[in-house]
Amino acid sequence: MSTQWERLLKNLGYWEGSFTRFSPEGDFLEDTPTVVSLEGLENNTKIHQVVSYRPHNAPREDRVFTYSSLGRQIRFCQSGAFSQGSLQCAPYSQFGAEFGLIEGHRRLRSVILYNTEAKLDKITLIREKLLNSNTPERNPLKIEQLLGEWQGHAVTVHSDYQPEEEFTTHLKIKRLDQQYILQELTYGNRSISSKARLEENRLLFEDSPYTSQILLMADGASLNTPLQVPLGNRFVLEMGWLISPSQRQRLIRSYDEQGAWQSVTLVEEHKIC
Repeated sequence: MSTQWERLLKNLGYWEGSFTRFSPEGDFLEDTPTVVSLEGLENNTKIHQVVSYRPHNAPREDRVFTYSSLGRQIRFCQSGAFSQGSLQCAPYSQFGAEFGLIEGHRRLRSVILYNTEAKLDKITLIREKLLNSNTPERNPLKIEQLLGEWQGHAVTVHSDYQPEEEFTTHLKIKRLDQQYILQELTYGNRSISSKARLEENRLLFEDSPYTSQILLMADGASLNTPLQVPLGNRFVLEMGWLISPSQRQRLIRSYDEQGAWQSVTLVEEHKIC
């Protein structure tokens, strides 16, 4: 099994893209072109990272980092996918997480932030391709592309370095009518059924102990977030990516009832009908 550092190295390269900000409801706010470089030094024992922001009407801004180890807040999956973020959600403090998925010459990342009142506050979608590659961006995600049955393989990487766990998943999404969607998920020995109200580019799940949403976004992306962090309940933050009409990846960051980070799970699923 590869180490966390070896998995990080799968992200090396010069990634050209943009940081696109959205409101909590998924409305476009602004877009900033970027180039993110990740370069290995000293036989890849160190990483030199430069995040270059190139706004249209303002001076370029570079942020430079060099590191040789990884913090407790980040975990990588075998593919190079990763999630980093808050170790603990606590009252009156900001809370958030970053997600990253890789497929071929493209990366999809997102940053989800909550304010000191534990309400969803800022969403950033980051679409990137390796410099000089011609791999096109995917079309914006539509609910019709998700309808059907999806069979998946999942691997969970724990926050406390327990052995990784593998299990199968089965997800069924169907329309109940023009306004409502039913989602049935089986993973391991657990099953969850939930109903969502379709509202333009988002699904609102209002019948559970807390309200959450799935935003349908550019480049085949989806973001699954509570509207307010539900302390006292287990909850997840999730980013999905429709790779092709029959292939999808989902990256899930899980928290327990006390708001402590537990694990990162990568689900790779294919459409069976």
